[in-house]
Amino acid sequence: MSGGPGLLRRFAAYVDDWRKGPARLRRLGRRMGEVEARLDGLAEALARLEALERSLEGAVSRLEAAAPSFDPAGFVATEARLSAVLTEHRRETRAVLAGLSLPDEALWRGRPDQPPAAAEDAVFPRSVVCRQRHFEQPWFADWSRRMGEPLRYHRKLWEFVFIAQALAERGQLADRRRALGFGVGREPLPALFAALGCRVLATDLGGEEAAVAGWVQGSQHAAGRESLRRPDICPDAVFGSRVDFQVCDMAAFPDGLSGFDFCWSACALEHLGSIEAGLDFIERSVETLRPGGWAVHTTEFNLGSDDETLDNAGTVLFRRRDLLALGERLARRGHVLAPLDLAPGDGPIDRFIDTPPYRAEPHLRLALAGWPTTSVGLIVQRSPRGRPLRGGRGSVLA
Repeated sequence: MSGGPGLLRRFAAYVDDWRKGPARLRRLGRRMGEVEARLDGLAEALARLEALERSLEGAVSRLEAAAPSFDPAGFVATEARLSAVLTEHRRETRAVLAGLSLPDEALWRGRPDQPPAAAEDAVFPRSVVCRQRHFEQPWFADWSRRMGEPLRYHRKLWEFVFIAQALAERGQLADRRRALGFGVGREPLPALFAALGCRVLATDLGGEEAAVAGWVQGSQHAAGRESLRRPDICPDAVFGSRVDFQVCDMAAFPDGLSGFDFCWSACALEHLGSIEAGLDFIERSVETLRPGGWAVHTTEFNLGSDDETLDNAGTVLFRRRDLLALGERLARRGHVLAPLDLAPGDGPIDRFIDTPPYRAEPHLRLALAGWPTTSVGLIVQRSPRGRPLRGGRGSVLA
């Protein structure tokens, strides 16, 4: 038969495509469902904008009608408040639009999938922002395995891995090192550090304060030592001999905490009420260390602006200039903030901005009050002299 082999190949390819059709339709259905959910969020944001604009127009009309008793100062204040709300919702709308650009599933579902291996060289010589490429390294998979965490593109996992890797590089995860954890919630780090030989004092808010702040309802609060026990990470007997727990308010912790080899916190200090309160906490945390000790903290970083930001709120967003100011403050006391490397990643997962309701993955960047934000890891070494140095200064730019 003329052209038989070529015809058979085309027919076989057609049959293969036909067999794959249901799976492709299911994937398309999932993607369509995700797009519809994002479009619903966009429609809601746009409706809120339209309602606010109508409210503003109504306010202006009422003020004009009351011209004989017009209060210029009151009008200016009202207009400023409405303008601020409109600006925030315009940012939210842009974030929703960006959130529609979910990367193809093949780039993130079930990934990364590299085999685990410990890092041979220093990975974090600098303070750095969360990036996609970090997740795709064997050392990242190694720490995820040690923590009993599934490997996935999520910034909370990055925070835990960053803290552990930064401390390991500095020789801190070893026998009899004294460790102090702030706002530990239910994180795996106390158990991990104990398994590696450290003596850990884990701290968190008292029960009543945590309930008021909403941490108890969200299962993000450590009620005591037992809530941190992880037999899959650290044997019970080892955990019991190496981990202690103490109630501690990060905004006003007692002076008796001192002499630790290292301390850490994972995305907790942005919840202290203001940018200034967060910076003050970092300074005070360094004072809990022995001379030459290390503090490693992660927090929120505003990727959208070095001017406007979210401050004086339940969650605040630190800007580049805030971190530069922190470096200067620490230097005046003889401490050293590792140089800042704040360039955002440029991978497809890096570029995706997640919007509420937030996804389980991928989730490296998110929109908060309309601002794109991600996690930043800060590394500080206390003055080796153990006391403030006069005139200490140093560059904090990479």
